[in-house]
Amino acid sequence: MIREIRPAILILLLLTAITGLAYPLAMTAIAGVIFPKQAQGSLIEKDGKIIGSALIGQEFKDDKYFHGRPSATSAPDPADSTKTVSSPYNAASSGGSNLGPTSKALADRIKDDVEKLMTENPSAPVPVDLVTTSGSGLDPNISPEGALFQVPRIAKARNLPEARVRQLVTEHIQGRMAGLLGEPRVNVLALNLALDEASK
Repeated sequence: MIREIRPAILILLLLTAITGLAYPLAMTAIAGVIFPKQAQGSLIEKDGKIIGSALIGQEFKDDKYFHGRPSATSAPDPADSTKTVSSPYNAASSGGSNLGPTSKALADRIKDDVEKLMTENPSAPVPVDLVTTSGSGLDPNISPEGALFQVPRIAKARNLPEARVRQLVTEHIQGRMAGLLGEPRVNVLALNLALDEASK
C-alpha cells in the first residue's frame, strides 16, 4: 500500500511546489520587470505621498470634485459586530449590494440619486453609471458622459469656465483597450488631481 501512496504524495508535493510557489514567484518577478507600476498596485503619488490607486475608487463628496459611481461596499458596525454599515470603496469588502430590479430599497435609492443629480444639471439626462453601483463596489472609472454631466456643478464650485473643465474631461478619456475591449472611461482620481492643478 505504501508503494502506491508514495508516488501520489511525491506528485502532490512536486505540483504544490511548482504551481503554489515557483509559478507565482516567477510571474510576480516577471510582472515586476515588465510592468513595475502595475505590479505595485498602480499607486498614484502627489507631493511624494501615495494618495490612492488607479485601480480602486475613492469617495469624493465635495461639489468641487468629480464624483465616482456609488459604492455598495460595507464594513462591520463598530457598535455591533453582527451588523454592517456602509463603507464606500472598502477594498477589504469588495462586492455589490445583491439588490435586484424588484428591490424597493434599490429603486428608492436610485430615484433619490436621480432627483439630486437633476438639480445639479437639469438640462441633461442622468448617465446610468452615476446612479448604479459596480459589481465590485470599487470601480475607479466613470463614463465620459458621467464626467461631462458633472461639468456645470464643478465649474460653478471652482469658478472656472465650463469649457476649461470640459477640456480636462476630454483630455482624460481613456479609449477601449487595443481599440476593442471595454468602454471609454475616465479615471476619477486622475481627473480630480488634474482639476486641482488647473485650479491653482
